Amino acid sequence: MHSTAIRPRASTTLYLAFELGNTEWKLAMTTRIDQAPLVRTRAARALKPLDAEIVRAKAHFGVPASAPVCTCYEAGRDGFWLHRYLGHRGVRNSIVDSSSIEVNRRRRRTKTDRLDAARLVTMLMRAEGGEKQVWSVVNVPTSVEEDRRHVHRELLFARRDRGRPTNWIKGLLAAQGVPLATLREFPTHLQTARRWDGTPLPPLLCARLDREWDTVQAYTARIRALKHERCRLLRVTDDLAIARVRQLHQLRGVGIDSAWLYVMEFFAWRQFRNRRQVGGLAGLTDTHYQSGDLQHEQGISKAGNGWAWALAINTAWAWLRFQPKSQLARWYQRRFGKDSSRIRKIGIVALARKLLIAFWRYLDQGLLRRAPCCADNGVAGPPRFVTPAGSGPQLLAGLMGSALGTVR
Repeated sequence: MHSTAIRPRASTTLYLAFELGNTEWKLAMTTRIDQAPLVRTRAARALKPLDAEIVRAKAHFGVPASAPVCTCYEAGRDGFWLHRYLGHRGVRNSIVDSSSIEVNRRRRRTKTDRLDAARLVTMLMRAEGGEKQVWSVVNVPTSVEEDRRHVHRELLFARRDRGRPTNWIKGLLAAQGVPLATLREFPTHLQTARRWDGTPLPPLLCARLDREWDTVQAYTARIRALKHERCRLLRVTDDLAIARVRQLHQLRGVGIDSAWLYVMEFFAWRQFRNRRQVGGLAGLTDTHYQSGDLQHEQGISKAGNGWAWALAINTAWAWLRFQPKSQLARWYQRRFGKDSSRIRKIGIVALARKLLIAFWRYLDQGLLRRAPCCADNGVAGPPRFVTPAGSGPQLLAGLMGSALGTVR
């Protein structure tokens, strides 16, 4: 008896993968996983030709005009606008984390936009077929949630960019043997500075330093305006996200910059189901390696939101300084305080993860303190978070003193 290979039946769903470029897009379309995808090239951001191409692809594969369309593309500079457009057109779209896409591990491998689009549509069909470990899908914020992130991100970039001309000024003066003590003294320092032989600074150098100083002042004014805008939002806005910023800022050791970034990047629109998701998104989870008899820890993953990961480490150090009597600070000192500096740095990551989870419970669930959970046999169980029965500043201060720390 001869066995006959059964060809998979054609699906009634059209699968489409985008390979987005700055000038043109590659579209890979198919309805069956064993079928060579149809690849088309269209101008970037041309929406009407895109709709016409989907109609032609349905006719090419013989699926009804009303058949559903499932699409995907890699997260990148195009952001979320295409996702929102496809959703408006009734298309089920997924934005894929580029680092989670499996690739050939050979040192030299063929890579083109056409091949990438063809592989992507195949993986899309696997994901839609129920395979859960194909890739990681990006959680897409709403337009309002995305708009909230502009203030603190612009502030971060402005502070970073102001450091470049500041370092140029200090470096150029140091090269002449007249280092600058503080930046505020620059206007008078430029007029009174003398080189080793008593001569003033060269005129072309002074002109360059003046231009760099103008750049520093422009960034300073921009930073000041952003801070005023943030204070205005905190004062007059009744948004739930702003309320969470105020709530988190009440904790001693959490500044306004930290509270704003935590909420807008992390807690305002993310829906966490457990503490592992909180630690995983911040990149504070361990990455175990095991192959045969070889196994070791590779350290924390540093995946997810890079701003939240860096801020969590800085907040943990600040917590030890401003909340030395809190439960978490005492745990750190008891566990890592007497060890070497390397062990203390490892321990600060654990403290940062615990703090982030405590912040999440504090903001999302209103859980403020730990209380012993006693079993029926009289043996104390593991500590758990409980919700206070009352409210008010006095009760909040009392509970925070026994849980996270103290309020301002």
